[in-house]
Amino acid sequence: MDLFSNLALGFSVALTLKNIFYCFVGALFGTLIGVLPGIGPLATIAMLLPITFHLEPTGALIMLAGIFYGAQYGGSTTAILVNLPGESSSVVTALDGYQMARQGRAGVALATAALASFFAGCVATIVIAVAAPALSRMALLFGPPEFTALMVMGLIAAVVLASGSIVASIGMVMIGMLLGLVGTDVTTGEQRFVFGIRQIYDGIDFVVVAMGLFGVAEIISNLADSHGRTSGSAEITRLMPNKADVKQAAPAAIRGTLLGSLLGVLPGGGALISSFASYSLEKRLADDPSRFGKGAIEGVAGPEAANNAGAQASFIPMLALGIPPNAVMALMIAAMTIHGITPGPKFLSDQPSLFWGMIVSMWIGNMILVILNLPLVGIWVKLLKIPYAYLFPAILVFCCVGVYSINYRVFDVFAMAGFGVFGYFLRRIGCEPAPLVLGFILGPMVEEQFRRTLLLSDGDFSIFLTRPLSATLIGATVALLLLMALPSLRKGREEAFREQD
Repeated sequence: MDLFSNLALGFSVALTLKNIFYCFVGALFGTLIGVLPGIGPLATIAMLLPITFHLEPTGALIMLAGIFYGAQYGGSTTAILVNLPGESSSVVTALDGYQMARQGRAGVALATAALASFFAGCVATIVIAVAAPALSRMALLFGPPEFTALMVMGLIAAVVLASGSIVASIGMVMIGMLLGLVGTDVTTGEQRFVFGIRQIYDGIDFVVVAMGLFGVAEIISNLADSHGRTSGSAEITRLMPNKADVKQAAPAAIRGTLLGSLLGVLPGGGALISSFASYSLEKRLADDPSRFGKGAIEGVAGPEAANNAGAQASFIPMLALGIPPNAVMALMIAAMTIHGITPGPKFLSDQPSLFWGMIVSMWIGNMILVILNLPLVGIWVKLLKIPYAYLFPAILVFCCVGVYSINYRVFDVFAMAGFGVFGYFLRRIGCEPAPLVLGFILGPMVEEQFRRTLLLSDGDFSIFLTRPLSATLIGATVALLLLMALPSLRKGREEAFREQD
């Protein structure tokens, strides 16, 4: 069957009242999960998985998929309003989205995030429908050497996210990698950097680090300011972007969508890498990079489009190859296996109604998310009118409940407070936490792929240069390092940081 016949089949499956209901439930749960930091789509899908045992396979997978990409929408809300990125892919959105909120443009930031995500979701759905087999074959080209080179390039590109000294930015990445290695070595079973603390034998949770470095540190910074902060001090002028905003945001959303659609098929957190890569690209292309971190609308539109496109593109290797690119997709495979379905190369031909029904349901789900989220923009923005003296205790409670709900340990709450103090200290000395967070997430992945590469090559490091794709990525990384080392660029970064201070 050709593409139009396949899409017609998909619409006939997805537009039944029952499947629309499952799509709505999934999108609604996903949005709520994204807004509430600490739970996350992975834990929620794991908790709801038993419920799907009693559903038809198509309805079950449509609902679980809605939870996943709905969480990408909802995660931007608290990141923009109160600087709480509960999901890893929302960290980048907080950099400029929160500054827009402080300038009275919270409505514009939230609407931009919703519309960019909707556009990216629609395009990603078309990409999956048209190019799933080709993109799946592209994913097969990536082995351990290529993944190692790609992630190292991502870590170096993270330096672009930060202002000020390049040395300090690289230092943040290194600290993040060291924190990411805390816990039990999966290869040897030995504990590393745990200092006898039993609660971190399994490592430090991302939400603990992110909420501390961003949310708690922001509260400490506001309370330490002699003038204090009033949430309603910046007059909120409008809730939707104007023509000038659209002119700036639209190209960023398009570029973010393309990046997310390509990077989402790769294992290792497509939505996360996509959002960081999009922010780096937009900052590199901007006429005035110093605007970023101060409320640049491109810093919201690009990453939001990228993480939504990356989330949906991650379905490609899962459905077409049976390879889960992230933990959520592994749970999706588990759900399919429970229903007697085996994803892989024959899935498209053996289960066409299920495959195309899921594809079309993604477009319907993105439409539902826009209908759900845009009317709520005004309600969310009203949170900023609450005096900060009343708001910050609620944010602290929000953080503590979210962190405690992960493992039900008081230790995590104290660890979050410690990272909050550390985050405030970083701000005082002029270091930004975003590169640290990316190093924290990608560090263990780099180690795992690097070990696999050396096992594959019997300890021969030349494998990185003898394989064309990994050699190309390493060359791009070296070029990026040389570009950042240029005196003119270094001087411009430091001048922009001094102006910000």
